[in-house]
Amino acid sequence: MREIPRFAILVGANGTGKSTLFTVFGFLRDAMNTNVRVALSKLGGSRGFREVRTRNSNGPIQIEVKYRTKPNSPLMTYSVSIDEGRRGPYVEREILRYRRFSHGRPWHFLDFSKGSGFAVTNEADEVEDVTQLVRDEQTLKSPDLLAIKGLAQFERFPAVVALGDLIERWHVSDFHISRARPEQEVGYAEHLSREGENLSLVIEYLHDNHPEFFSRILEKLRMRVPGIKRVESKQTEEGRILLRFQDGAFEDPFLARYVSDGTIKMLAYLTLLHDPEPHPLLCVEEPENQLYPTLLWELAEEFRSYANRGGQVIVSTHSPDFLNAARLDEVFWLQKENGYTRIRRAEEDSQVAAYMQDGDQMGYLWKQGFFAGVDPEG
Repeated sequence: MREIPRFAILVGANGTGKSTLFTVFGFLRDAMNTNVRVALSKLGGSRGFREVRTRNSNGPIQIEVKYRTKPNSPLMTYSVSIDEGRRGPYVEREILRYRRFSHGRPWHFLDFSKGSGFAVTNEADEVEDVTQLVRDEQTLKSPDLLAIKGLAQFERFPAVVALGDLIERWHVSDFHISRARPEQEVGYAEHLSREGENLSLVIEYLHDNHPEFFSRILEKLRMRVPGIKRVESKQTEEGRILLRFQDGAFEDPFLARYVSDGTIKMLAYLTLLHDPEPHPLLCVEEPENQLYPTLLWELAEEFRSYANRGGQVIVSTHSPDFLNAARLDEVFWLQKENGYTRIRRAEEDSQVAAYMQDGDQMGYLWKQGFFAGVDPEG
């Protein structure tokens, strides 16, 4: 995927790779927090490397990400190649580079192979010539560690620190209502977890520490769920945290287990999207589940607003109603070709672009079969 917009929507039949794409981001974050051996085992068990590598292929797993730490900062390229030896998976090559000008060779700010290499101590935007780069040779304690994990702990490697911070703050959301309903042990949480089991703790945190954000969430929830008057987290004598909802028609509040799935899910997404410290990358799988179709346009606008405030958003969907809120340049569709996935941009399809220019909506075009190889019911 190239030139990904701030808000991107992925569509495709089941099995075309939408979840796999999100798994790439989750894998890099897990490898940052642990090592590539552990991150691979989470995806493929004891056969992690062989289960994760593309079928019928040889050689290393390769991942490349291009990004900017700020809107006007240089375009950086991070690439990592992971292979497997007699002692298990290891980082075969890891490079962080950027091209200062449109011509010439890129400058390497980090270059490691099998646990040894160098990192540059200069700030990326302060170097005018390659001869000014100050390289620091380093050796990691194990070749299954990412160099960005080890070196991001040291301020003298600013480009590596910036990348490490970026990856650690990525968030892949796979919200499960069944995980958010049960009572939680008393604890502390500033950000919603992947599956949303800490929702009541985050609500408590926002209420106590960011009342303006909590008020905004509650106001938007009232707009989307008629009758909701108040949401609160309450600590029981047994040391658990309950989510309680106040319906304007009743004096006593309801516990989360008696509230509709749609209400819980809308609260979770509003909490995620009005985080005081937005994630630089937010990936959400099929947000339409359990939500009334008329709410999906507004939810898409919430995602777009989040992206406009600075956090990039990538959403996968099977809902034409959600897709109707999409703009032409925001949509990618995935289709299988000979066992592999091809990613296409909607704006590159002249027929789709022409219909959109005439006022059609993307979801209707999808249902009518204008996305080649993609079945909206699949």
